[in-house]
Amino acid sequence: MVRPRGRRPHRQHHRSSAPGPLPIHPRLRSFFPHNSTPANSRLLEEPATNYRIAHQSALAVGNLDFPLSVVQQMIRMYDFDGNGTMSFEEFLALNKFLQKVQSVFSTQERGRGFLSLEEVYEALIKLGFSLDSPAFYTVCESFDKSKKGMVHLDEFISLCIFVQSARNLFNSFDTSKQGRVTLDFNQFVYCTANCRI
Repeated sequence: MVRPRGRRPHRQHHRSSAPGPLPIHPRLRSFFPHNSTPANSRLLEEPATNYRIAHQSALAVGNLDFPLSVVQQMIRMYDFDGNGTMSFEEFLALNKFLQKVQSVFSTQERGRGFLSLEEVYEALIKLGFSLDSPAFYTVCESFDKSKKGMVHLDEFISLCIFVQSARNLFNSFDTSKQGRVTLDFNQFVYCTANCRI
């Protein structure tokens, strides 16, 4: 596939200081409620609790700020048993995904604090996502808030969460592993509602 070519962004100072590293495993336990144990720790699927715990501590990535909708999408994406809550083990899987995304971003951004569209494409390839040009540019347009071809870390993480969620849903319908699915209207609405951020 030919790599998408986009406009080169104007050089600008990035909007915030470099984010700190994601929490390491021993510290993750402290981000769950203090009275929880590894066996029964849950992040309840309740907006205020999710936002406070996930945004302020469990999903902390330096000084980034995620909307509630993105936090809820993170939780849905790694709620493997589909019970509407997140166990500590599920959270560890989410944290591992976020660390990988942040690491790829850091290797591509070269100290500027953002990625150009070409760099976003390369970063997605490194993360195992291969999109054709129409899909790639549509996704970038949705998550590039400034519309200047500069994707910052929080935007890149949100973009990756969307693409991973879309892949998970697609794979659930692609039972024959042919890379193609046929959806009726209700299934299409179900998929778009689950991928919406």
